[in-house]
Order: sequence, then C-alpha cells, then structure tokens
Amino acid sequence: MKGASLKYLTKEGFRNVWVNRLMSLASVSVLMACLVIIGLGAMIFFNIDALLDTIERQNVVMVYVDKAATDEQTSQIGNQLKTMNNVSDCIFVPKEDAFEAQKEAMGDDAALLEGLDENPLPDAYKVTVKDLTQFRATVDSIKKLDYVDTVRENSDVADKLIGIRKGVTAVILGMVSLLFIVSLFIISNTIRITMFSRKLEISIMKAVGATNWFIRWPFMIEGMLLGVIAGLVSFGVLAGLYQGMVYVFSELLSIFTPVAFGGYAGYILLAFMAVGIFTGSFGSLISMGKYLKEQGSVVSED
Repeated sequence: MKGASLKYLTKEGFRNVWVNRLMSLASVSVLMACLVIIGLGAMIFFNIDALLDTIERQNVVMVYVDKAATDEQTSQIGNQLKTMNNVSDCIFVPKEDAFEAQKEAMGDDAALLEGLDENPLPDAYKVTVKDLTQFRATVDSIKKLDYVDTVRENSDVADKLIGIRKGVTAVILGMVSLLFIVSLFIISNTIRITMFSRKLEISIMKAVGATNWFIRWPFMIEGMLLGVIAGLVSFGVLAGLYQGMVYVFSELLSIFTPVAFGGYAGYILLAFMAVGIFTGSFGSLISMGKYLKEQGSVVSED
C-alpha cells in the first residue's frame, strides 16, 4: 500500500468517526463504561492484595525455645530460622522482655506474678513467613529444629487468606473477560452498522478493483480511534471516581490506607489504551470479514 493511499484511508477513518458521531458516541460510552468497571475492579484487587499483605505480615509464628537450651543453642536456633527460604523476618524475644510485656498486659492483676520465684516464660523467636501457601511446610520444618519446645501458629488464618486471594483473583479475571467480550461485541456491531450505511460506496470500491485490505483500513482506523478515545476518557473518569471513593469512605478505611492511584496510573493508562486499540481494530476486522463474506466479494488480499 502506497504512502498516499495510506494517508487517504487514514483520513477516511477519522472522517467516519465524525460522520457517524452518534454511533461513535454510543460505542465510546459503552466501551468506556466497561473499561471504568474493569479499572475499578483492578483497583479493588490492588487494595485487597495490599490488605492481605498487611495481614500476612501480622500472621506470625511464635517459636518457643526449650528452657534447657543454653545461650549458644538458643542463638543457633535463631540462625537456622533466619536461613529458611520462607522466613522474611526473625526477631528474638528474650524471656525477660516477654515477662515484662505479660505484666503490662495484665494491668492491676500483675501483682499476682510478683510472688513467682523465677520467670516461667521461655525465650522465643517471632517469625514472619513470606509465602502463606508454604505456611504449613515452614511450620513443620521449624518444629523439627533441635531445642524447639513448642510452636504457636495460625494455620487456619493462613488457609483463609489464601482462599480469599484466590477467590478475588478468579472474580476479577472473570469480570475482565466478560466485559472484554461485551466491548468487542459493541465495537463490532457499531462498525457493522457503519458499513451497511456505506454499502453503495463499498460496492463501487469493489467494482473498480479495491482489495479487501483497502476497504478494511478506514474501518480499522475508526475502530482504533474509538478505542483510544474510550481509553483516555475512561482513565480520567476512573482517576476521579477512585479518588472520590477514597474520600467518601476515608472514615471507614481508617484501619487501612488505600493504595495510591498514582502508583498504578501509568500501567492502567497503557492497559486502557492497549485494550481500546485492540478491541477497536479486532472488532473492525471481525465485522469486515463477515460483511465481505456475506457479500460474496472476497478478492485478493494484496
């Protein structure tokens, strides 16, 4: 395809958007709504993921050292814990500090502990795991260490967190897939309506020897342009809507700081543009392919 022809066909694609502006507006609105919903779903997923990460960091394992262990053996346990692949943090909790913390927690009842001859609490390690899917395996490995007396862990909580994350991921992926199909269908039908309104013009182009790609190009440009417009507008709407939601629900979210939109803005904009362009161009190709086959006028693809 020559440069002059490409320039002409591209210009025709832009003209089609303006001439069919009502249908174009409808297509952009539907695609925009789908992208905004997808974007909100993504931001909700990012927030849930951040919340789960916060909870995971609080889901620690308390490793209590055998009282018969020497200081050297206690230190050895700490070194072994720190070298485990799934351990992100390991903090030593001396029995003296644990005893003082226990007295503070008991408040006025702490006087009951004053009569004890010795500290009944053992030295311990506060261990944080990296991957909750490996939680049980990590706990089992810790229990096998020498001079480890007992291990206090919340494996049930870990399992629930894993289930929540998998469920949220499945819902988001399902929603994105469904809305993508809807967007593709809308763009495809919009281009199809445009083609029928220009049926005579297309027939004349075919009669004078125009190839299928020569006819397809303006409609592909139209579809891509609709996708770009929808992507840009959707990004602005999503940014404002998300910030508004954070402001409205700020009091309810006092226990958790929502993720900043700016941290994901670049990725979301690129994703919106890519989805818009792909949806528009692919929808146009589908419509043109069906139309040309229905007309029985498939010619050379040169």
